[in-house]
Amino acid sequence: MSSEKEQVIGSAGNVQFELLKNSLTKSFQEHFTSYPEGLVRGKPGGFVCSQEYARHADELLHFQPRGDDVWIVTFPKCGTTWTQELVWMVMNGCDKEAGKQPLNIRSPFLEFPYLASTKMQGNSPQMTKMISVEMVEKMASPRVIKSHLPLYLLHPNLLDTSKVVYVVRNPKDVIVSFFYHHKLIKIHQFNGTLDEFAQYFMDDEVFYSPFFPHALEAWALRSHPNMLFLFYEDMKRDLKGEIERVAHFLGKTLSEQQMTALVEHLGFENFAKNESVNFEVGKDLGFMNTEGRFIRKGETGDWKNHFSAELNERVDKWIEKNLEGTDLKFVTELK
Repeated sequence: MSSEKEQVIGSAGNVQFELLKNSLTKSFQEHFTSYPEGLVRGKPGGFVCSQEYARHADELLHFQPRGDDVWIVTFPKCGTTWTQELVWMVMNGCDKEAGKQPLNIRSPFLEFPYLASTKMQGNSPQMTKMISVEMVEKMASPRVIKSHLPLYLLHPNLLDTSKVVYVVRNPKDVIVSFFYHHKLIKIHQFNGTLDEFAQYFMDDEVFYSPFFPHALEAWALRSHPNMLFLFYEDMKRDLKGEIERVAHFLGKTLSEQQMTALVEHLGFENFAKNESVNFEVGKDLGFMNTEGRFIRKGETGDWKNHFSAELNERVDKWIEKNLEGTDLKFVTELK
């Protein structure tokens, strides 16, 4: 007979979600104080998320895509919000007036309502009321939908039905950015050091882990006509060129005036100050701590300001091991 810690919390297709035993240990609970019921891990695949997600995983797997949808799929902190705004603007004729509406309304985050149980939300139940899966189902076409779920946990016909823009970022900067995200967002509330967080990340014990299978699944599908695979670092290096790639992929043409305005609109300083995308309202709604920013630095190579030589060596070995036998390569610094 299975112990309570091995019970199946939920399933999605052939993936079953069981309690991640380590998430109930004293040290884990002291580091992640907002996970009283622990996290779950899917088998096969190893995907880590909340129990609430597990209870709705099959519903999300069967969420029906449409032929004119555009989906932005990423591991967290890989330039998702930046890409969402880019895609939405291209799809909507660079309409800045309509773009004043909050991005999470214009381009909903599919699994967001199921990321936190009532216990995890604490005093922030507003977060799950922002937009529901039912509301996304009823949205007028064309929809621009965001998800951090790996492709295998989204509808099996997604890529044959809808256009998918996948964005990935070098894992060193992802670790740093996700660390600050866990400090900022109350449903995560990480209280440890960056070094400790990096180890949880490499041990595949944080939300949306594991990182490499998430990216490699999409990388293997990058030649599919409905897939556009982007690197965050390319967007940093040549934003105009990447906007042109996105527009071509979406079958849209931007005038020279629209392109110039969009490059300016998406420039980091303007983007960080844009209230429709920077989620500063989350502090007023109570699900973000007052210290820190959702749109933080956006730099490539910021990891060098945070990693010790010893941690960098550990991370390098982890990257090398996980990319062995693949042709996926990451740029960790921009000259």
